[in-house]
Amino acid sequence: MQCKHRVGNKIMAFFLLCISSLLIFVTTYIFQPLIDAHRRLPPGPRRLPVIGNLHNIGRDPPHRAFAGLANRYGPLVSVRLGGVRAVVASSRDAAREILHRHNGDLAGRGGMDAWHACGHHGHSIIALPPRRRWRALRKLCAEEVFAPRRLAELRAVREDEARKLARAVSPVEVAVARVVFPRVASVLWRSMFSEELDPATARELWDVVREAVVIAGAPNISDYFPALAAADLLGVRHRMEKLVGWTYGVIDRQVEVRRRRRAAGEPRKNDLLDAALDMEMEGEVDGEGLVMNQDATRGMFMDLLVAGSGSTTSTIEWAMAELLQNPRLMEKVQEELKRVLGARTHVVESDIAKLSYLQAVVKETLRLHPTVPIGLNKAEATVEIQGYKIPKGTTVYVNLWDICRRAKVWDDPEKFMPERFADRDVSFVGTNFELIPFGAGRRICLGMPLADRMLHLMLASLLHRFEWTLPDGQVGGVDMAEQFGLVLSMAIPLRAVAKQIRSVRL
Repeated sequence: MQCKHRVGNKIMAFFLLCISSLLIFVTTYIFQPLIDAHRRLPPGPRRLPVIGNLHNIGRDPPHRAFAGLANRYGPLVSVRLGGVRAVVASSRDAAREILHRHNGDLAGRGGMDAWHACGHHGHSIIALPPRRRWRALRKLCAEEVFAPRRLAELRAVREDEARKLARAVSPVEVAVARVVFPRVASVLWRSMFSEELDPATARELWDVVREAVVIAGAPNISDYFPALAAADLLGVRHRMEKLVGWTYGVIDRQVEVRRRRRAAGEPRKNDLLDAALDMEMEGEVDGEGLVMNQDATRGMFMDLLVAGSGSTTSTIEWAMAELLQNPRLMEKVQEELKRVLGARTHVVESDIAKLSYLQAVVKETLRLHPTVPIGLNKAEATVEIQGYKIPKGTTVYVNLWDICRRAKVWDDPEKFMPERFADRDVSFVGTNFELIPFGAGRRICLGMPLADRMLHLMLASLLHRFEWTLPDGQVGGVDMAEQFGLVLSMAIPLRAVAKQIRSVRL
């Protein structure tokens, strides 16, 4: 009798499992589309139980997978990524509504569990919601580093680092990103701390940044299933804690040295660090405590160092890769440099306005390889976009990479063609929504004014001083495979051979 009872229980359990599975199937494949239509959500692929549309992403990088969905379902696509409801925008018109018209309600931040490492999310300009602390930190950086006045004061620093970049290139095979990074990072370091970045710290920082920009933005199961985030199943937060901890340690040492010098009565540097310490002493409080404290200083400086140096270095590497693939275009840039600079050996920022083709090369590089491939926002209120409802709490992805490659907007969108900007007055400052590599609206990249100057100046210094070719034996051109993350970088670091141009003496 007991055996029959156990068999009966198993049959009942199996029957209940079948009924549950059937209900899930019916809900997912029949009722859910009807519910979505009633709620006026954007169209999208059907969902599987539990995982939602994660299978539609597959193994492709998210920006390419989302582009494929946009080709099938349109410029606004509704998806369910595990437990996260999301909408993906892939047209300039949709981006304009999200990042301009409704930006006040769509400027929140969601996901990115990696940023919780060491509590960084609570003090990060990148991860904070757009409230009082976020506004205070952003305003401080804008005034003390990126304002026109400060950029003008630090122009000599940028030109000095550009000259150092040229001197660092040896007439042998060069790892482009590795030689560019210390100079980009040093510009930021000197802007923040008014001190030179020592070579040993620069080398360690390069390793940290190269890993952090991948971990911070790469797909993570904790982002799709927030209830599991504490378990850190993929170990992403643990890996990020090591990187954040090292960076915090470096920043803490700078802060403590400055505190001692201020206490000893040394003259002020009047840089970002002095401004942060002044703000800390003022003791302004928001709903989460002090607006500026040691943790907020760490978070702010880390964001600037990691995101700023990583993105600019990556863009210069992409530009060099595209020009190495197109020697005729590289020759055209170098001819322009020779014509404008004449016998001068150094490029200065005042030259950039006269280098129209170089500017076109930078724009075309940013179009094909936007600094941030996907903008990540969160709806803080329900809004209507192009006739569809975006419910409060929805994660809103703006596929900047896809928008910059739309065939309806760009001729031959996959082709590197700087000439397309010769008769086209398009800027990347967030007003032309077909070219928004730095984003737009309230979340536009804070460091864009500095990045704009560094990209042109350092790329010009490399091209003015040297002839560049691919290493002997490298067949098939440059490997243009992408590494998705917070920054879209080259999966295989670019290596090239530099030969000094005889007419330009170092």
